[in-house]
Amino acid sequence: MTRVLITAGPTHEPIDAVRFIGNRSSGRVGVELADAASGLGWETTLLLGPSALEPTDSRVDLHRFRTADDLRVLLDRHFPACDVLIMAAAVADYRPARPAGEDAKLRRTGQEMSLALEPTPDLVASCASRRRLGQLLVGFALEPRDELMASAESKLARKGLDLIVANPLKTMDASTIEAWLVGPGGVVSQTPGPIAKADFAGWLVGQLSERRSRRSDGAAASSTQ
Repeated sequence: MTRVLITAGPTHEPIDAVRFIGNRSSGRVGVELADAASGLGWETTLLLGPSALEPTDSRVDLHRFRTADDLRVLLDRHFPACDVLIMAAAVADYRPARPAGEDAKLRRTGQEMSLALEPTPDLVASCASRRRLGQLLVGFALEPRDELMASAESKLARKGLDLIVANPLKTMDASTIEAWLVGPGGVVSQTPGPIAKADFAGWLVGQLSERRSRRSDGAAASSTQ
């Protein structure tokens, strides 16, 4: 059975006990992917950030995270056993370097305030650096449309992934998604225009299932030669 690990939703990087740096990701695409993968019969684990959504399929193994560090711990635990990793989470690129702490709240003074930021760990690149033979790693690139393909191809090579789902910025607030699946040789496939996110999930899981089948067939053919 194929074991898939999916990350979804935003991270919330704390400034103090009540404030955080986050983004507008709802986690819907990742949740839909988890339902689609489980429905296909895959053993599905979903790592989900702060989101009001949850998968409807009770077979999905759900784990929650809040920060990039929380997600790092979960990936360390679950990544080695998976066959497919789909990194759909919108992980913050930066976090407060000196958060006030869980029991502190910054007070309004009427003066300007500067916030020092530090980079968060590159989680998907870390997974790629320690992958085992046969694992399939899929990332996402959310960019302005005129920068989409160049960014996706650059990210694919830079992070050591097998595939990138390239989708424009407007996806974040929309009920639909238009996406291109990009591999080392360029565009592998694309959706037939904007489609519902649930339909996209079925489309992407189908693409990955076909790719794994071709890999298995190729490995079997090689072993008989």
